[in-house]
Amino acid sequence: MSNDNQYFDISKHKEYLYVIKENISVVHPVYRNDPLNMYLILGSHSALLLDTGCGLYPLKPIVEDIIEGRNLFVLNTHTHWDHILGNNEFTEVYVHKNEAKIVSNFYDLSFLIDSPREIVKKYAERNFLIPPAKTIIKIKDKYEFNLGELKVKVIHTPGHSPGSICLLSSTNELFTSDVAYYGDTFLPKRKSFPKVLKSLSKLINLCKKNKITELYPSHQKYPCDKTLLTDLFQGIINIEKLWDTKTLFEFFDSWQIDDEKFMFYIAK
Repeated sequence: MSNDNQYFDISKHKEYLYVIKENISVVHPVYRNDPLNMYLILGSHSALLLDTGCGLYPLKPIVEDIIEGRNLFVLNTHTHWDHILGNNEFTEVYVHKNEAKIVSNFYDLSFLIDSPREIVKKYAERNFLIPPAKTIIKIKDKYEFNLGELKVKVIHTPGHSPGSICLLSSTNELFTSDVAYYGDTFLPKRKSFPKVLKSLSKLINLCKKNKITELYPSHQKYPCDKTLLTDLFQGIINIEKLWDTKTLFEFFDSWQIDDEKFMFYIAK
């Protein structure tokens, strides 16, 4: 097995679902949400890859080996750096229309230039500017990927970012991307909390309607129970009571609040 393959942790979770994991703490110790989970969903004729990771080692050969000739769709759940830096390996990448501009241009990683991690030299070799995919395809809420017998629907859930999306499979898995997971949770400014809560309510109602019990976040443990959504909803509501305990976290230029189940980083 090559060093590239050893970098990723690859597991077959279900007959049609693979998880490709990488640790983002190798880029900078300030990032603690290991692992990053990239999901590969297999249908009879097509496959869907959710996110492309940190772009440190080739991802495409690993994906091609798993999908065995199926047509491949590549989707960014949102455009934060740890989800998109492998985009340039692929010809086409789908993304919500609100964030298409970000992944259509070179991505500037200069904020990592002082990282103590040796692996950051891989970015330095490219002057901390990572090229985009050749073609960006804009999508919106309710867009559906037909993989053959298995379908995956896009759910627009803004808050974590303007174009954040979750995915609902026809086999009743809910992929929550960075909208919901346990651990360090990044939120917009307080005035935008209603937008986050609206997205979480949308997902909570979706789980009730479709009797969804398995949630697949893009960070840390998976699958999670649907209580993840209610835990996060209540945690955000509770921030108001904890506001006076906030401290400044300079690297993220955010307020930091510890709520036991979540460490919140709130944009200033």
